[in-house]
Amino acid sequence: MWETAAKPLSVVICARNEVVNLREYLPAVLAQDYPQFEVVVVNDRSWDGTEELLKEFSEQYKHLKVVTIVDGEKFIAGKKFAVTMGIKAAQYEWLVFTDADCVPASEHWLRGMQQPADDQKEFILGYSPYLKRGGILNALIRFETFFTAVNYLSFALKGMPYMGVGRNMAYKKALFFKNKGFAAHMHIPSGDDDLFVNAHANSRNTTIQIHRDTHVWSEPNVSFGAYLRQKKRHFGAGKLYKGKHKFILSSQIIFQFLFYVFLVALMCFKPAVYIALGVFLGSVIIRCFVYPRLLKRLNYGGLRWWFPLLDILLFIFLVFNGIVSIFVKKVQWK
Repeated sequence: MWETAAKPLSVVICARNEVVNLREYLPAVLAQDYPQFEVVVVNDRSWDGTEELLKEFSEQYKHLKVVTIVDGEKFIAGKKFAVTMGIKAAQYEWLVFTDADCVPASEHWLRGMQQPADDQKEFILGYSPYLKRGGILNALIRFETFFTAVNYLSFALKGMPYMGVGRNMAYKKALFFKNKGFAAHMHIPSGDDDLFVNAHANSRNTTIQIHRDTHVWSEPNVSFGAYLRQKKRHFGAGKLYKGKHKFILSSQIIFQFLFYVFLVALMCFKPAVYIALGVFLGSVIIRCFVYPRLLKRLNYGGLRWWFPLLDILLFIFLVFNGIVSIFVKKVQWK
């Protein structure tokens, strides 16, 4: 099923006060079925016992390399600095990225994310679903992740990659340094993944990997406030996308907005209520032929009965997040 592992690689993980997640998930990364790889964990100013845990793991796993960042007068705070330190410490050319609160779906994750045989390929965009937990917020988070994944993976397949997720992606070390890393957007706290892809990925150098064994599961936010802060960071990065990508993504939101405005407007007039209901049901029926198969393939089959409601809730949330982002500017990594 998998091609023979050809070249060594480095896994880069940044952690800030992630002792609980590292204890639970890091062993699955270190135990990957791949002949030659290292795991570089960047301990970014943690005070929760992360340093002690990584020291313990280092004695057990010889292919674990720990990079420790400490506070200092000239310290550049933020995840991008941590990622850069991890990349500099990596000894191999091919870099695979994930987060401390993530766990690979199988021991074959790295075989799927290894450097492609085609040396022109400099990016692999993977998929990272969120773990199922109870509640409507969890369902909304997973549906939004599904919608985003369908978007960026589909555009990549069509030769227009515009983003990736740092929980599961890979690229060449030389590409990072050739383009001066994150220098173009070091001033904003987010974008270590999507902005780098947006700036440097193209139809020739990018491929995707969505095999179930290569999915990387991630812990979702458990509070609306934390989720809102996360999406605000992403919204801020999106402002720096290339013009054509901003136009396409904005058009999607605008058309969805106009769709719901049209429905509400029709329902305000009694004779047109049935037309509005017919339009809505028609859109649901059309998506019933598309969404369930995609949801199942992307490990969210359980959401197939809820997508009409979740689609409305997601639209409301995106509008709300956009308004909040206009007035609240300050965001940070952790």
